[in-house]
Amino acid sequence: MDSRPADSPDPLEPPASAEAPAPDDPASAAPDTLDSLDTLPPDDVAAIDELGKLYQSLKDELGKVIIGQHEVVEQLAICLFSRGHALLMGVPGLAKTLLISSVGECMHLSFSRIQFTPDLMPADITGTDIIQESAVTGKREFEYIKGPVFANLLLADEINRAPAKTQSALLEAMQENKVTVLGRTYDLDKPFFVLATQNPIEQEGTYPLPEAQLDRFMFLIEVDYPSEDEERRIARETTGVDREPLNALITGEQVLNFQRLVRRMPVPDHIYDYAVEIVRKTRPASDDAPSWIKEYVGWGAGPRAVQYLVLGAKGRAALRGNYMASLEDIEAVAIPVLSHRVITNFAAESQGMTSKKVVERLMEEMRED
Repeated sequence: MDSRPADSPDPLEPPASAEAPAPDDPASAAPDTLDSLDTLPPDDVAAIDELGKLYQSLKDELGKVIIGQHEVVEQLAICLFSRGHALLMGVPGLAKTLLISSVGECMHLSFSRIQFTPDLMPADITGTDIIQESAVTGKREFEYIKGPVFANLLLADEINRAPAKTQSALLEAMQENKVTVLGRTYDLDKPFFVLATQNPIEQEGTYPLPEAQLDRFMFLIEVDYPSEDEERRIARETTGVDREPLNALITGEQVLNFQRLVRRMPVPDHIYDYAVEIVRKTRPASDDAPSWIKEYVGWGAGPRAVQYLVLGAKGRAALRGNYMASLEDIEAVAIPVLSHRVITNFAAESQGMTSKKVVERLMEEMRED
């Protein structure tokens, strides 16, 4: 039975070429251990090796501009190659916007930036019809002018600055890879990523993202302060001469091929079971939830969290040159996948128990079991 929610995005479906074995076929028994899984085809093994080298080159190129933030760069790359969107959260001045624009510079992809403001309208994102004089007939006709959403890589800067009506203009694009304007639908070019930034401190005059839109982001990536040594390097290396432009390393076709490769990464049954167990324990109404979850959590994560846990584990394994997702990969992506999907209640807020702390405590308990 298909466990995807009705509105789950098509990219999360298994590839059409994957055929289920016949019920009476001994090969249909799902493997329970890593050793019993079939090995990847030689072409996929070579492609994973190529992706690992390309990822290292990408990190080196970004390192010319971004000092430190290695975990942030890895999580961003996991989203890109897993066909997911990312929300970066951090205080001003931590190079969130610079990181995203630098990623765009390292790829042969079209790049757009939208600075979200309280007066931004949906048409400023999707585009609209304007009256133009036809060069052929001389008559004045409506012509659709595409908005900045028509790009491979879209930076939605300070996305919580715009009202919900404008934020929702991105929702269809993020979910369906298309936009509808005045009853007409336009497909977006692939690959398509939305990388948004958000300031967690200054909340006056902002519009928090609704849970439905937060759920469309694969990762919530927290950008923290640099270490003392990194901050010293920032002071030394960013206050001199202007930097040279970054080299474009990856084409759109390569990104699409690597995204398909990540989907083909093998995952043993116990990894699926582990992902499901984690998510079910975040739901206070579930019998699987610990008593403290019932006390502190108002709403737990939905089925899309399971999908993104598995996809994130696959993407992390591929970037690190591994040929199979592992428990370590699931645990590494649990916080960015779940921290914006677990909604705490007043009891948690009164004791300083944030969603991230809930996920950290849950993962710690699961490791001890």
